[in-house]
Amino acid sequence: MDEVGQEQVGLFDVEGRPAGTAPRARVRRENLLHAATAVLVRDGTGRVYVHRRTTTKDVYPGLHDYVAGGVLQAGEDPTEGAVRELEEELGVSGVPLSPLGASLYEDEHTRYWAHRFEAVWHGPVRWQPSEVDWGTWMTPDELRAHLADPAWPFVPDTRAVMGPVLRTL
Repeated sequence: MDEVGQEQVGLFDVEGRPAGTAPRARVRRENLLHAATAVLVRDGTGRVYVHRRTTTKDVYPGLHDYVAGGVLQAGEDPTEGAVRELEEELGVSGVPLSPLGASLYEDEHTRYWAHRFEAVWHGPVRWQPSEVDWGTWMTPDELRAHLADPAWPFVPDTRAVMGPVLRTL
């Protein structure tokens, strides 16, 4: 595969320190440790925005998720990346982000430092068609019920990195 001109992703070590860059395809193919963002979006009443990923996503296609986010580009600041991903994925912009810290996630599909944030949004949600094919607002209790229901498959990384946050809602 020709990787010339591909998006460059920043690599990190297990301590969270920068460790070079690699094309996105190589990061996915070799499951290299990188960084990404995860933004929990709530409305003014405390409901959480839940969506289903398109079946064309490169990791966890077609599964439900309750964060917006994505891979950080090489040299990109986590907050700037979260702002970019939130606007790209859900059309949410101009909203302050509250940092929730970083968490390491590793499985056979992906390995990354999740830079976690929360945002409160009062406007409409506009999906990026290549990333999201359905979404709705849910109360934390409704979300927890769906997370316990095998008929609602959720991405495992969000469960792991945002589970402690969801338990506090």
